[in-house]
Amino acid sequence: MRAYLDLLRRERDFRRAYLAQLIALGGDWFAVIPLLILLPELTGTGLYGALVLATDTLVFALVAPYAGTVVDRLDRRRVLVISNAVAGVAALLLVLVRSETTAWIALLAIGIVASAKAFSQPASTAALPNLVEPEDLALASVLNGASWGIMLAVGAALGGIVAGTVGTTVCFVLDAALLLGASALTASTTRPFSDPSVPPRERRPARVDLAEALSYARRERRVLALITCKSGPAFGNGALSLFPLYGAVAFGLGPLGIGLMYSARGVGALVGPLLLRRRATDPASLYGVLAGSMAVFGVSYLLLGVTEWFWAVLVLLAVAHAGGGANWILSTYGLQTVVPDELRGRVFSADYTLATLIIAGSQVGFGLLSELVPARELLALAGGLVLVYAGLWLLATRRLRTLDAAAA
Repeated sequence: MRAYLDLLRRERDFRRAYLAQLIALGGDWFAVIPLLILLPELTGTGLYGALVLATDTLVFALVAPYAGTVVDRLDRRRVLVISNAVAGVAALLLVLVRSETTAWIALLAIGIVASAKAFSQPASTAALPNLVEPEDLALASVLNGASWGIMLAVGAALGGIVAGTVGTTVCFVLDAALLLGASALTASTTRPFSDPSVPPRERRPARVDLAEALSYARRERRVLALITCKSGPAFGNGALSLFPLYGAVAFGLGPLGIGLMYSARGVGALVGPLLLRRRATDPASLYGVLAGSMAVFGVSYLLLGVTEWFWAVLVLLAVAHAGGGANWILSTYGLQTVVPDELRGRVFSADYTLATLIIAGSQVGFGLLSELVPARELLALAGGLVLVYAGLWLLATRRLRTLDAAAA
């Protein structure tokens, strides 16, 4: 922990960018958790909650490939400032969701926010190697990635508490204020968010930029492997929309209990990358660790289908998402070390697009199945899907593991 604190103390602009990310991520959960609680109450079905999560991921996936070309062409600081400001204004639309007839406004607002995030997330990830020294990149990458887990653990719990005590409208206003604050904090940084030695790229059609990035990923087998490893937990993450139904039916939970379930997920996503940080710099074991992290996710979700104790649910969610968080952060760091700056925005956009498309499809599928199959059984199904993918991915990367072990 001393190393992380020292990095934040030394690197002023990284500290501000990191705090801006924390604030923006915290704001997200003041919208998502209240919506997942409010919409079933207004509509009488869990389908709208699944559609909100699916809209978030699907819109992100559709916009991200084109956003990546912008991230690699324009000033990444400006991209972050504008995208967070747009998301903050859109979040205010959620205060209009007050009945079943206005539930569609939630989908519109979340769609705009997701479009903004499609620009801000690859911009933030692509900028990171330029905000710290090369020897600090592993620390910064884990800390940056763990911010998602930190704010999920804190924001999800607070979102449930605030929604259950003072109402969802306050949550939505807080979300908007936090996103606008993140925009202002990012604007106060001074260090370049792109490599100044790389000349500005000429404006080209988006399809040409996308084709260049995809061609690079196909040629570089390590890049392709690191991009596809996030897909394993993505198949299981569609079950997240089932938490309110699972908690209510199996344990009689209200807003606080459901918030604790999402918070446990965040604790795991925070702890997993911190525990496995040293593995990120060991090419000989990286692929095995990534496959193992998927397996941990899958086994934990299988056990959710049979447990009868709520405390065990929280432990299993923390363990599952420790695996999922480590998978995401270690693969992201691997890409940051091998992808050149001029391609980084587009590669990370492709990385996020693939994962979010799978998550969106999974969310819609689990949302539809929730009308026919108990949530408990669907959570176990999610775990089984992830386990199968982990085994297939491990087999597909066998040659890369052999090459890296020989090089080490």
